[in-house]
Amino acid sequence: MSTQNTLNAFSVDVEEYFQVSAFEGTIARADWTRWPSRLEYGLERVLTLLDAAQVKATFFTLGWIAERFPARIRQLVACGHELASHGYAHRRATQQTRAEFAQDIRHTKALLEDLSGTAVQGYRAASYSLDRTNHRWAHEELRAAGYRYSSSVYPVRHDLYGIPDAPRFRYCPLPDDPGFVEIPITTLEWLGRRWPIGGGGFFRLYPYAVSRWALARVNRRERQSAMFYCHPWELDPNQPRPPGLNMKTRVRHYLHLDRTEARLRRLLGDFAWDRVDRVFLPAAS
Repeated sequence: MSTQNTLNAFSVDVEEYFQVSAFEGTIARADWTRWPSRLEYGLERVLTLLDAAQVKATFFTLGWIAERFPARIRQLVACGHELASHGYAHRRATQQTRAEFAQDIRHTKALLEDLSGTAVQGYRAASYSLDRTNHRWAHEELRAAGYRYSSSVYPVRHDLYGIPDAPRFRYCPLPDDPGFVEIPITTLEWLGRRWPIGGGGFFRLYPYAVSRWALARVNRRERQSAMFYCHPWELDPNQPRPPGLNMKTRVRHYLHLDRTEARLRRLLGDFAWDRVDRVFLPAAS
């Protein structure tokens, strides 16, 4: 039974374990097809958890994945989940020119819509790669491509991503268009700094009680909805382990994979959840 009245957004970044940005120096994109797929195993674990909790979520999906698992994409939509774009092949926005980014987001949106028969309204950049150098033109291109929202900014200081002084909660990044919104991953301001509490590796790092306390504080004290995310590979402790990874990457990627499913089950029961569009878009319409 949920202990919270505030409705939060549950999201899933649909990608394979070998597609994460931290593996770029070890596994080339040209070699992706040589690695065994574990997508369906992890995705089935996520869907089972959501079904048991009677929660609908948003799935930010790579076009590369959608082409290879079209039946899964149609299943997500048939089950009532929201389908959104994660770009085509997990290229960070910081690695693309404006023209390349525009082509990527349009191509992936059209691909997902053709496969699913439903409109795609949301986008999440690979590795939250909208930063100070590109967020203005990236948001302009997303609006021009027909997206209604982005969830691509993590307002923290991090060695791989982040805009530390960005707004912590939903905001309009384009002054002339209040209908297009950015929905940052949730953070907590505590002891004079911002703490990432919106999922991923930090959810695996913190004891569950810490994550629960932090999210409840955002809901109760700040009266704000949280944006939470996970990946299918985080529920797959038996995934292959590429050789040659440095210690930092190994810790970040593999820490507590065997505990993630149980923690997510508790999280889904302790808070109220729904799709991103239903949590954040009505007030922006």
